[in-house]
Amino acid sequence: MKNLPGLKRSIALAALLGLGMTLTACDQLGLGGTAKTAFQGVDLTGAEYARSLNLTDQDGRSRSLAEFKGKIPVVFFGYTQCPDVCPTTLAELAEVKRSLGADGERVQGIFVTVDPERDTAPLLKAYVASFDPSFVALRGSDEQTKAVAKEFKIYFAKVAGKTPESYTMDHTAASFIFDGQGRVRVFSRYGSGAPALANDIKLLLAEKS
Repeated sequence: MKNLPGLKRSIALAALLGLGMTLTACDQLGLGGTAKTAFQGVDLTGAEYARSLNLTDQDGRSRSLAEFKGKIPVVFFGYTQCPDVCPTTLAELAEVKRSLGADGERVQGIFVTVDPERDTAPLLKAYVASFDPSFVALRGSDEQTKAVAKEFKIYFAKVAGKTPESYTMDHTAASFIFDGQGRVRVFSRYGSGAPALANDIKLLLAEKS
């Protein structure tokens, strides 16, 4: 029994290795031990915000997230005079939608303006149609826009220009991706690229309702 201390150390090491394996396995599980989806964006599953969106579209119709059940809505906040972030994001989403073929019909782009002062319904209609004719543009009053921004926890602010009309808008540069049940699931940061966006949308398209 002279080797007992060594045996104890071996048992302890094995136990630690086993614990490490258990922790590694747990890292792949969500709450309640259910498997997590391998999103490339930030996983928002179960988030207590971004639950509702009720604004007027480019045709003057009242729209809400509930009517897109069965589709994968992708919501992005921006403004039509945005120089790069907004057009890049919408172009990437249009590219992903086309790349999915028939499944792309289930992807619904939704552009929410944070500049309702300048972004009139006709302007929004022409703007989103230049990327994809199926995209929806939403606008509200200043108060409604602030309320939606609070619900989605996004930031926007007017930045003064050389003239009162030439201001720009700072805003959160990311898309919110919802599942077919209308639940927010992914926060996709600007700059992630079309492949990452496509990956997360495909995962949600493959989920069973």
